[in-house]
Amino acid sequence: MAEKGYVATSVADVLKRAVVSRQSFYELFESKLDCFMAAFEAAGELLLQRIAEAVDDGAGWARGGGPPAEQAGDRLALFERAITAYLRALAEEMAYARLFLVEVHAAGPEALRRRARLRETLTEALADLLGATDEAGRFGCRMIVAATSAMVTTAVAEGDPDALRALGPPLIDHVRVMWNAGVFTGSAGQAGTS
Repeated sequence: MAEKGYVATSVADVLKRAVVSRQSFYELFESKLDCFMAAFEAAGELLLQRIAEAVDDGAGWARGGGPPAEQAGDRLALFERAITAYLRALAEEMAYARLFLVEVHAAGPEALRRRARLRETLTEALADLLGATDEAGRFGCRMIVAATSAMVTTAVAEGDPDALRALGPPLIDHVRVMWNAGVFTGSAGQAGTS
């Protein structure tokens, strides 16, 4: 599907590539969509795993909501590691990235709902990482996730891993500006914590 697209890929194409019988395929999946959704779930798990590994330095911050609030520089450093890991994962796994970001639109409403749920999972993880405790801070995190998703989709559709990696520095700089403006904690004037 990463090569031919969701619509142009038939079950016969999947059988040929996977070297399995039609019977074996239908023992595992109900349909082409079901097969796609399994690949989509695998892509999402891979992505979340890569981010968690980059952020978790043994202190359990990836699982426990980030560093203490007084360690703002640590929160920003963790964000930098997380976004770098996200972009690196997409660049290294372009086939999965294509499924996750491009072909999901052709797979229909259920696939888009699952993608929206995964995006909410990423938003919550980002909010925890940055210590966003109020609705305004969480909305800021939702904006970051949505904007990042939109920007990376073009690079993935074009198969350009360098363009993916190049998004990291400006994203990091903009999140730092948002942090200093108090977007995530509701307190303005956090300059000096970056």
